[in-house]
Amino acid sequence: MEEMKNIKLFLTSQISCVAHHIPRFLSKSPKDLNLAFIDTAAEVEKGDLQWLKKDRQSLVKVGFKIFDFTITGKKATEIKEKLDKTDVLYFSGGNQFYLLKKMQESNILNLIRDYVRQGKIYIGSSAGSVIAGPDLYITRFIDEARKAYILDSYEGLNLVNFTVFPHWGDEYFKKLYFNQRLKTAYNLKSKIILL
Repeated sequence: MEEMKNIKLFLTSQISCVAHHIPRFLSKSPKDLNLAFIDTAAEVEKGDLQWLKKDRQSLVKVGFKIFDFTITGKKATEIKEKLDKTDVLYFSGGNQFYLLKKMQESNILNLIRDYVRQGKIYIGSSAGSVIAGPDLYITRFIDEARKAYILDSYEGLNLVNFTVFPHWGDEYFKKLYFNQRLKTAYNLKSKIILL
C-alpha cells in the first residue's frame, strides 16, 4: 500500500456513538462541509433500520450538510459528478459484500481511493469501515455474501493496511465471531483491528 499523508479516515463500528468527536479533528466546521451519506450497504438489510437513521441523525446533529446517495444502478460518470461536489464520503453499515459488488459494477474503487488521496474525508461505519481495508475475504461469514452475487474479487479500498472487525464486544455478534469469523481470521497474516 502506498503511503498516504494528510489523509482523514474515521473508521467506526457505529458512527452515532462517536460522531460528536469528529469535529475536533477537522480543519473546517462540519457546517461548511458537504457530506454524501452513502447508504448502499444497507439496501439489503431488513427491519426498520433504526441504526441507520440514528447514524444519519448523529451526523446531522454534528452539523454536516448531508445529502443521501446510493451508488446502486449508477455509472462511474454519474457518481463522479455527484461526489466531486462533496467534502466528506460517508459509507454506512450493512452488507460489505453488497457494497463491494455495487462498487465493482460501477467501477468506482479507484475513484474513491483517489478522492481520499486528494483530501476528501472518509467516514466508515461497520461495513463502510470493513471495505476501507485491503481484503474482505476474512469477513465473509458474518454477512450473507450470497446477497452480493458474484464478486470480481474480495479486494477492498486499500485505504488502510488492516481489516476492521466492527462490533467487537456486542452480544448480538458474539456467536458469529466465536463460531465463524475468528476461526477464519486466526493464523492469517492480515492485520485485524477490533472495534
